[in-house]
Amino acid sequence: MSFFDRLFERDGKKLKSEERRRLLRSAVAAGVFTGLSMLGFIPIVRRWRERLRPPGAIAEHEFLAACIKCGQCVQVCPVQAIHLADIDEGYGIGTPFLDARKQGCDFSCDAVQCVLACPTGALSHDISAKEQVRMGVARLAGPDRCLARQGRGFKGAARGEHSNILHRYMSVNRWKPIELAEHPYDLELCDLCVRECPINGAITLEKLTDDASDKRRTPVVHQSCVGCGFCETICPAEPAAIVVDARAVWPAQQGA
Repeated sequence: MSFFDRLFERDGKKLKSEERRRLLRSAVAAGVFTGLSMLGFIPIVRRWRERLRPPGAIAEHEFLAACIKCGQCVQVCPVQAIHLADIDEGYGIGTPFLDARKQGCDFSCDAVQCVLACPTGALSHDISAKEQVRMGVARLAGPDRCLARQGRGFKGAARGEHSNILHRYMSVNRWKPIELAEHPYDLELCDLCVRECPINGAITLEKLTDDASDKRRTPVVHQSCVGCGFCETICPAEPAAIVVDARAVWPAQQGA
């Protein structure tokens, strides 16, 4: 046997050995994953929790089937609101979602870039209808924490001086997001959820009483709300007084 034959034979055995080790590691990982899933630590068949999906997301079961976890929507989001789910999502691992408290969608990219970037239609390209864009519905979850309902104003950075939350202010530069910490407020009555809502008229402040001297107001969510989550993002209360229910529909449309 020549030198090269012996060399190739040795390399071939080495490659086969590496392949066996990789196969063994994969088998062990699969076994661990399956075992944890059966114990309930990693959800595979059942859904772990409702996620706030990017605009245009189709029905959840269809979304999970259509999404190829490519991350294109993550790459194009101008405010870095979209993330890919970790291993605790089971079948949902690698799918895009938003955590509204950490960074909501501000819809300031106009063309909804995440939808345009999606290659499979998991984020529907037919976004002419409002319901195709709706991500959820906002609601006042903590009225006792709402500053407007207490008649209080707000001064300073909406989420603290060290917040890295991004927002595109029309009055500053609509094409360049800046950190909330760079845009402090001085409000006689807190109206941040209304003031910074990207959908005109989706949230309004309404009187609590007929007393003209009563400064208190309450946020009221209207049907035009698309559940982008930015009201939850910018709410200075902790935890947020207003939140978004992911995948929720307007009550009149339930069962339709």
